[in-house]
Amino acid sequence: MSDIKDKKLAEQGKLRIEWAARNMPVLGMVREHFKKNKPLKGLKISACLHVTTETANLVSTLKDGGADVLLCASNPLSTQDDTAASISENMGIPVFAIKGEDEKTYYKHITAALDNRPNITMDDGADLISSLHKDRKDQLPDVIGGTEETTTGVIRLRSMQANGVLAFPVISVNDANTKHLFDNRYGTGQSTIDGIMRATNVLIAGTKFVVCGYGWCGKGVAAKAKGMGANVIVTEVSPLAALEAVMDGFKVMPIMEAAKMADIIVTVTGNTSIITKEIFEQMKDGAIVCNSGHFNVEIDIKGLESVCKQKRKMREFVDEYTLSSGKKINLLGEGRLINLAAAEGHPSMVMDMSFANQALSVEYLARNGKALEKKVYPVPAGIDNNIALLKLTSMGVAIDLLTPEQKKYLLSWQEGT
Repeated sequence: MSDIKDKKLAEQGKLRIEWAARNMPVLGMVREHFKKNKPLKGLKISACLHVTTETANLVSTLKDGGADVLLCASNPLSTQDDTAASISENMGIPVFAIKGEDEKTYYKHITAALDNRPNITMDDGADLISSLHKDRKDQLPDVIGGTEETTTGVIRLRSMQANGVLAFPVISVNDANTKHLFDNRYGTGQSTIDGIMRATNVLIAGTKFVVCGYGWCGKGVAAKAKGMGANVIVTEVSPLAALEAVMDGFKVMPIMEAAKMADIIVTVTGNTSIITKEIFEQMKDGAIVCNSGHFNVEIDIKGLESVCKQKRKMREFVDEYTLSSGKKINLLGEGRLINLAAAEGHPSMVMDMSFANQALSVEYLARNGKALEKKVYPVPAGIDNNIALLKLTSMGVAIDLLTPEQKKYLLSWQEGT
């Protein structure tokens, strides 16, 4: 039933999944709860996520909770083929994902996920929900709700809500504090640098390193690049985000100005056409360009191709474009998520919290989804705080508790100076 590259890779994937599980203790605690109580019994869940070792531990947790789970890829280059094989062969969960699949295959796999007729959707980028609303409207009444993992997907979902087309409630896992404060910042920061280094083997120290966008992901990338000795420049459209970048010690300037001096440029905005043809023409010879936003729309690849006279594949994830002027621009990972295209994505220790949020949000939808409005909801605060506490416990860290007197003080208004 699965569509994967090679089922013979399953044993290799099994070992890597086990390795990831060792660094996902919070999700492990959720798994034990799910095994015992079966809160998802009878539910069909279609998940459109990056097919990584961490995702393998999430979908197996959902299955342990009683769900009928199916998984497809949320990005053509983010699948780990050995992981996909192990999920299919060792866990008995159908998987539709092949690293490097073309666009036609990608959407054929999303169609397969919709053929499962899910009661709950799980997205990373909102392609599954979008396709469901556009192509399978007859299935919408069967859906209790959905979850969304990333900033780009949440933007799309809020647009659907604002336009009155969102047909069921969706929990924005991305907005959980235990997700964006850690996964987006530390996960994206480390894995983006990891992807750049694996793809190019360049020395980060001493480079002029441009980060386009200073949201939580951009903050993480900028901090990690600075920590490795780069001279970091930030570009932004938000006055508040730009001000924060300045206060954090980074240079801030327009992208056209930054492009002229950049050795490495990373887009991480969640928006389209960040680096255009005109900006490519301003770059210096040998510049490295990559993206860590969800979709490959941040870099105008068609625009780049229109001003180039030659293209060569220099390394596995490096395409060299020679412009009409003779300058060479190096594009990494076809403009797709470099941290997953050339590396392994976020470390499992940080995905532990993100995927615990996913699992517990699905449980919340199973219990409460039919009573919710058709809009985007945050992760309930109780879930968010509990995950933080469980993570601290797993790390051997204890914190103080409020005394009865302190609780009373915080709830009172009578006492002043």
